[in-house]
Amino acid sequence: MAGQRVAVVTGASTGIGEAIARELARKGWHCVLLARRADQLERVAGEIVGEWEVCDVSDRAQVDEVAARVLERHASIDLLVNNAGVPARGSFLDVDPEIIERAIRINYLGGVWCLRAFAPGLHKGAHVVNLVSVAGTVAFAPAGAYAASKHAQLAFSRSVAALLRPRGVQVHTILPGFVETEGFPQRAKLRSPFMRRFVIEPEDVARTVVKAVERGKLEVTVPWFPYRVSSVAQAVMPRLFSQLVTRRAGEHRDE
Repeated sequence: MAGQRVAVVTGASTGIGEAIARELARKGWHCVLLARRADQLERVAGEIVGEWEVCDVSDRAQVDEVAARVLERHASIDLLVNNAGVPARGSFLDVDPEIIERAIRINYLGGVWCLRAFAPGLHKGAHVVNLVSVAGTVAFAPAGAYAASKHAQLAFSRSVAALLRPRGVQVHTILPGFVETEGFPQRAKLRSPFMRRFVIEPEDVARTVVKAVERGKLEVTVPWFPYRVSSVAQAVMPRLFSQLVTRRAGEHRDE
């Protein structure tokens, strides 16, 4: 792997993280995969000739330990992909408190701990990708806890973009809409035929991530329509948008 660029990808055992790792490997990157499921990590790493470490990104001490081991093997990290995430369906009034806390620990703080732990290896010209979500720009009641965690993650991503720019490290914020994955079975949850048309696959997100890194795109919504329109609408017409999403809240099943 001499001369290969090194990428660390969290949440890489399935779904979007696996797809990103495969796309990066296809482009010649050497990938270090992090996730909680050893059997899945071993399978993916074996197929792309990469490395793997079991890591729960919500556990700050474990993240520090894993990063130390990775940095011993690879003193220079060219790309960190903060992808690990969990769903948190339900409103703030009825969802289990543990689900709210778990979403914050993984979706938001997991990226914070990983960036802090791997920062010593991020050299000038390196990249950080934060997989946020359109839910980081649009919020509605049935997924309040998830949206709150993603709003926090978006603020984190934009903040560190400014923080790391003087060091020559580019931060890319990716905002996917509905993506069909094991943890997010969107086509089964969405009642609206219109919105089901815009459900995309993990591979679509993976290609967007790699393209953002290669072309220096700092913030990308995928697909652009209708999600970018929704983000702008909530920002400029909050009352009207709130009324609209309240009427359509039943279009996404939470059972």
